[in-house]
Amino acid sequence: MESSDNDSKSALESSGEFSSGVLLTARSINKEFADKKILENISLTIEEGQIVTLIGPKGAGKTKLVRIALGLLQPDSGAIYHRPALRIGYMPQKVQVEPTLPLTVSRFLQLANRHDRELLGTTLSDLKISHLQHHQLTSISGGEMQRVLLARALLRKPELLILDEPAQGVDLGGQAELYRLISDISDSQGCGVLMISHDLHLVMSSTDEVICLNHHVCCHGKPEHVSNDPAYLNLFGASASGDLAVYTHHHDHEHGIGGGVKEHHHD
Repeated sequence: MESSDNDSKSALESSGEFSSGVLLTARSINKEFADKKILENISLTIEEGQIVTLIGPKGAGKTKLVRIALGLLQPDSGAIYHRPALRIGYMPQKVQVEPTLPLTVSRFLQLANRHDRELLGTTLSDLKISHLQHHQLTSISGGEMQRVLLARALLRKPELLILDEPAQGVDLGGQAELYRLISDISDSQGCGVLMISHDLHLVMSSTDEVICLNHHVCCHGKPEHVSNDPAYLNLFGASASGDLAVYTHHHDHEHGIGGGVKEHHHD
């Protein structure tokens, strides 16, 4: 006799898995739309301070998996388990704002979260967008907007950040800086990150684990391993591996959220 999802959840919690740093676990997620399999037997785990990146072509099911992780979409089978009272900060691909609506960056952030002025000021400063707080939201650039959306997610003081295409609309140089910033945030605040993208070159240089998704998990592991996996090469082409500048993120130091590095001194 198969156990129910509640039985599975009880077993998961009683095993102490959540107390050992696990923030979110997905178990055998399946989802269909119009008789087409969108997600097939997807499992993953995200821990404190870990950056997990979903990569895959457009339409691979990445955003659907994120919506299931957020509880906005129910799987046909399988389950998502969160650490109890888990605080999640979500950064969507984009936000539609009525062009004629007079809305400053500061007011936009206050609408999303109730928080004190000190936290708002610190967050804007950390993301290097303090100068934007009195600007109209519709007047800022694509790269600036992505930082504003990241600020909105961070104001929740998240234990888990979920970022859907965080570099959407950002130029190449800005993408590299944004991904470094996300890595710094994870290091300095100890939060887990689930990030999705189809941009392989820069994402894979700023993550601890990569999951290559094309409706099912094609391959997964460290960036340097995935970039040479036959399933990855078959999906993206052999040239993709040669073009990747893979950077392995070692945790023998700490990052300041502004990008500085604090070395660990050992006696």
